[in-house]
Amino acid sequence: MQAVAETLFDAVYLITVITLGIRMIRKCQGQKQFRLFGVMAIVLGAGDAFHLIPRAVALCTTGLESYTALLGAGKLITSITMTVFYILLYYVWRLRYDIHGKNGITAAVYLLAAIRIALCLFPQNQWLSAEAPLSWGIYRNIPFALLGLLIIVLFFQKAGESKDQAFRWMWLTIVLSFAFYIPVVLWADTVPLIGMLMIPKTCAYVWTVLIGCSSMAHQAYPMQA
Repeated sequence: MQAVAETLFDAVYLITVITLGIRMIRKCQGQKQFRLFGVMAIVLGAGDAFHLIPRAVALCTTGLESYTALLGAGKLITSITMTVFYILLYYVWRLRYDIHGKNGITAAVYLLAAIRIALCLFPQNQWLSAEAPLSWGIYRNIPFALLGLLIIVLFFQKAGESKDQAFRWMWLTIVLSFAFYIPVVLWADTVPLIGMLMIPKTCAYVWTVLIGCSSMAHQAYPMQA
């Protein structure tokens, strides 16, 4: 039952975000922020596919234990693509609110992203092992959480200042994604049921993508708003 339900959920998620991303790129009418948002959605879906597709195969065949190395490699790829996702979301913020300069913020985004990716690449993570250490899971997620916090603050401030109704909940989608993700990092190995939090975490990312799609549709068809 778990195999069927989880596989269906993941399939719907991946198809949805990648399809929406492609649609945004095709229908952005030259608006850079929405083209970039579409690329961001594709990066999100394509990156997650490296972990979710092997997981679905494992659940539907011989079990997760038989795919430890492949699942670990998928997690590594997803960790990197999620970091890229937040870099792209930062540039969506810059384009949407016509931000110029702010070199210090840009440097902070790249520094946190670089530290995160570098920590992910350390062999001590033991990605291909069934006994990956929790300590390195925490280390690599500290700069990732700080990057997320920075993006949260940026969208919260600018959406409020500019009365941006379309993006008014963007900050909340990121808050929720981390709120559901962090417990999984910390306790999923000891309390497997906590892994279920990845479902609402995934829904939070879908909400993020839907905000961009809705905003693009609103600008393209203002009379239908």
